[in-house]
This record gives sequence, structure tokens and C-alpha cells, in this order.
Amino acid sequence: MTDPDRHPSGAPWRNFYGRLRGKTLRDNQKDYLENDLEALSPGPVDWDVNPDRVPLDLTARFGDHPLWLEIGFGGGEHLAHQAGLNPDVRLIGCEPFVNAVAMLLTKIRRAGLTNIAVHPGDVRDLFDVLPDASIDRAFLLYPDPWPKKRHHRRRFVTREHLDPLARVLKPGAIFRVATDIPDYVRQTLEELMPHPDFDWLAEGPEDWRKPWSDWTPTRYEQKALREGRVPHYLTFQRR
Repeated sequence: MTDPDRHPSGAPWRNFYGRLRGKTLRDNQKDYLENDLEALSPGPVDWDVNPDRVPLDLTARFGDHPLWLEIGFGGGEHLAHQAGLNPDVRLIGCEPFVNAVAMLLTKIRRAGLTNIAVHPGDVRDLFDVLPDASIDRAFLLYPDPWPKKRHHRRRFVTREHLDPLARVLKPGAIFRVATDIPDYVRQTLEELMPHPDFDWLAEGPEDWRKPWSDWTPTRYEQKALREGRVPHYLTFQRR
């Protein structure tokens, strides 16, 4: 009998509300997607290749290097920056928007980066197959704000996403959130401060007003500043 709560592949029905494609890709971007993306996979994530949700063998894929995760990497500026700044770290970038994936692949090619893996899809599928306590650091930078109140449940900072994130973070791991939307700051703090697995590390206003010392501005932050919005930089730690 067909399970009404699951896709024929076995995947749970998960609503996805963001865009998957934008403007027509350039020929070089199509080339990168066709020839580079598969080799950059963190492992068998998608339901059609891993229907039993076997956990990824991260040691076989990445060795004993620290592993960082960026959730929704946008244009890839921050992910590429961190990869260049931390050659001994391995980073997984997760992004379902095809045009953004193509932009990151361009940066990887041009900079010759060898320490980035890419999952071009929903981070919830990645959470399914990441082992417990496997991630040393995670980033959520300028996520989709979903400004309408009825859409706030779509934001990443809900228990639907925070609980699996907590499961895959190592004790002591850092989780960084950057946003220019005051109401997103509110919801982030309302969800994470009482969460049993996270501590907010701020000791004073400067801790959320100033960017991190290894920060690089993203296109979304630059747009926010042009339009007069104030970025906030929130740092949490996995208990």
C-alpha cells in the first residue's frame, strides 16, 4: 500500500517554499554543474541513491579534518572565503537554488579550492544522513526572512530544523547566525535561548553588533547596508 506521507522513492513529503532556479545559466556555469558537481558530493544524500538513509562515512570522505556546515550558502562568498582561510578544515555547503550552486562552483574553480563539498538540495535531507555529533561548526547567514507572519514557521530557526542541527553538532560546536531582519533576530533568540542544546554566547551588545573577526561581507549583507538595515551577528554553542 502506498504511504500517503511519503514520496514513491521513500522520501517524506517535505514542502519546499524557496526558489530552485532563477535566470538562465551561462554556458560556463552549465559546464561546472555538469562536470564538477558530482565529484564534490559529500556522499550519498539523495533519496534515490540512499533510500535506506545509511549515515555518511565522513571519515572516508573527509579524513580526520574538522567539518563545518553552511546552510544556504547563497552566492558562496562566505563559504569560499572560509575554505581559503582554513585549508585544514573541510566544509559542506548546502543550497537548493541551482543558480547559487553554479556561482559557488565558479568560485571553487577560480580559487582552486579543494576542501569544499556541495549538497545541492534541502538541508533536511542532509541532516537525515549526517552522523550524530559530526559537525564542528555551522553557519546560517542571511537566511530567507519569510517576512509575513503566517510564513514564520518556514524560517530555519524552528524546532523542525534546530533539533536535527543540534543532533549533528559536536558538543562545544559553534553555530553562527547573521541576519539584518529584526524580527528574525527575535525569533532566533526566542527559539534558541530556551533550547536545551544551545547557549547564546553574547556578553554585551558589541557581541552581536560587530561581525566575527574572520567574517567577509556577502552580497546579501551589502544589499542590507545599502538599504539601511542593520546586520546582527549571533553566536551560539552546542552544549
